[in-house]
Amino acid sequence: MALTAGLRQLRSAVAHLNSNLLRHRGYGSAAAALDYDYYYSSEEEEIDRAEQSPASPEIGVKLVLIGDPRSQKHVYAEKLSKLLEVPYISMGSLVRQELNPKSSLYKQIANAVNEGNLVTEDIVFALLSKRLEEGYYSGENGFILEGIPRSRLQAEILDKITNIDQVVNFKCSEKGLVRNSMGSEFLGTRSSSIRGNAGSAWKQKSGLYAEQGKLLEEYYKRQRKLLDFQVNETAPGETWQRLLAALFLQNRKNPILPQNLTA
Repeated sequence: MALTAGLRQLRSAVAHLNSNLLRHRGYGSAAAALDYDYYYSSEEEEIDRAEQSPASPEIGVKLVLIGDPRSQKHVYAEKLSKLLEVPYISMGSLVRQELNPKSSLYKQIANAVNEGNLVTEDIVFALLSKRLEEGYYSGENGFILEGIPRSRLQAEILDKITNIDQVVNFKCSEKGLVRNSMGSEFLGTRSSSIRGNAGSAWKQKSGLYAEQGKLLEEYYKRQRKLLDFQVNETAPGETWQRLLAALFLQNRKNPILPQNLTA
């Protein structure tokens, strides 16, 4: 029954999110498209699915990767996923999967992508919640999450959906070139004209993203969950070894523990 209770809490958080976004942010038709059937199944159906699910495994690490878009976070997320035997959840991949004309969210996401804008929080968190629910039923043991949160608001919403153990903040040197600056998170695949203007678009919005990044860092610092990590863009192998050391993972049998990371 713990599974059912956890799922009920997850759905409640998402329902509360959608209500607040509709009331305060006015997303209109984009939010209205989030009428996923899995939010509204009966309690009896929840119990049946829970009874059919495998026994819940020991809780694994829930790690979030944030920071500089030049740092190739997805590369290290994939490596950590294999090492720790937990799934890698890429917000960008979840959004791109919906760039299918058969998806009810296709129009809303495609419009945002073609205009070079971020996909709105209501859509992003509906997709993430669906993915977490699927993992919940299949007995997944923790996760490595990359691509979200990108702002304090998103971090606060994420805390209502799941408990995060640790947040690794990837930092790059100032001399690094801006690359994949706008397309690597959850903007999806861009049109050729948009990609051609990515550099100028990034310059225009970099100030806003920098401000949001600082607020996000402060949010997790107050929770004592933030680990700043400097990436050497020219030496990925050396960076990986230092990341293992920072996470106390030189010995693969040792799990990531929050007390280790915040010591």
